[in-house]
Amino acid sequence: MTQDQSTVRRRRHLMDPNAPRKPRDPEAERRLQRVQQWVLSTLAVTTILHLSGGLIVAAAVMGADERVGQIGLVVIAGAFGALAIAVGLAIHRRSMLSPWLALGAIPILVGLLVIR
Repeated sequence: MTQDQSTVRRRRHLMDPNAPRKPRDPEAERRLQRVQQWVLSTLAVTTILHLSGGLIVAAAVMGADERVGQIGLVVIAGAFGALAIAVGLAIHRRSMLSPWLALGAIPILVGLLVIR
C-alpha cells in the first residue's frame, strides 16, 4: 500500500469515528415540525378552497333556469369549505369541532351572492 492510499480522505457521507455527529437540538426539531405543519395546512386548505371556488364558478356559469343545480353546487362548495377548515385543524392536532368550522359557511354566502 502506498502512502497516497493510506491518506485518502474519508467521504463526507460516511461516519467518522474520530468526529461523531452532534446530537440534534430538540427545540430545533419542534420549530421545524411547526413550520412543516403550517406549510402543509396552508397548502391543503388553499387547495380545497380552490375546489370550492371552482364549484361556485360552475354554479355561476349555469343558466338561471337551473336554479336547483346552482344551489346544489353552492351547498357542495360550502361542504368543501367546512372540510378545508377541518383538515387545517386536524393537521395542527386541534379538535375539528371548533367555532372555526363556521368559516366553512363563507363559500355558501359568496356562492349565493354570485348566483343571485
